[in-house]
Amino acid sequence: MMKILMYNVRTDEEQDISNYQASHNVEIATNHVPLSDDTVELAKGYDGIITQQHGSLGSEKVYEQLHSFGIKQVGLRITGYEIANLDAARKNDLVVTNVPAYSPRSVSELVLAHAMWLVRHMGIVTDRESQGNFSWDGIESGEIHDMTVGIIGAGKIGSAVARIFRALGATVIAADPIKRPELNDTLTYVDHDTVFKTADIVTMHTPLTDETHHMIDTEVFKKMKPSAFFINASRGPVVKTEDLVSALENHEIAGAAIDTYEGESATVGKDLNGEVPNANLQKLLKMPNVNVSPHIGFYTNVAVKNMVDIALDDTISILNGNGSLHIVS
Repeated sequence: MMKILMYNVRTDEEQDISNYQASHNVEIATNHVPLSDDTVELAKGYDGIITQQHGSLGSEKVYEQLHSFGIKQVGLRITGYEIANLDAARKNDLVVTNVPAYSPRSVSELVLAHAMWLVRHMGIVTDRESQGNFSWDGIESGEIHDMTVGIIGAGKIGSAVARIFRALGATVIAADPIKRPELNDTLTYVDHDTVFKTADIVTMHTPLTDETHHMIDTEVFKKMKPSAFFINASRGPVVKTEDLVSALENHEIAGAAIDTYEGESATVGKDLNGEVPNANLQKLLKMPNVNVSPHIGFYTNVAVKNMVDIALDDTISILNGNGSLHIVS
């Protein structure tokens, strides 16, 4: 029987893994640690491995050891694959897969929640009320149907975001090198500068690459309208966090919502008992016009099940010599 080891399994994934094992001829073992130089030995004796984690998979030693164990693949039950060293994987004959579309709706609905929170100034309202201030001064809002929503990256998730805002009556524009004809009735393709300069809400949905790293910086924020809101539910490092903080402090934009941020591996999914080891994050958390969520865009029951099922399907398919549509290496 095929044996698969799943690293860094959360409690909420356990039932879906158990259900999968019960309906497939496969043995699945789990642990609660990420794949790393220190834990790679746990993979010995298994046919395939799968992990989900925010930090790196480790040094080249990890890939070399996996190869020496006879393992042919590494499954990521997440979308982002920047945590993997694809060159090291290729050198050691390891196929890396991800889950690119576990549930675009899950992320797009969180973006909508963030947008509504920002547009209706709910952070400012809550902050005032905590001080016994129930005044209306300065919190008159616009309405979504009267706004332009600008999307950077209109792939599976970005297009789901576009459809939600279009359904609410907003004008939707997007910058993406790939023009999808099926979105012609939903959005208008423009260049990046047009998004930054004209959108009332700018929302990020790009992968993290050398080209997108820190693509949102001081120069971009200065292009945006002072009444605009910024949302990032893609990858933390696409935004230069210190520049976002400065833009907010200097009132260059009206507010922001971030589900991902630089250095999040030290905080996401953890109870830090009030200690936040990230100076920029500390500043953002104190701003009433900023909403921070701990990388939970994916975190719905539908998405969690899909991430488990798709990663396992791909792993089994590769081990059976049939390949996968989700290979990234």
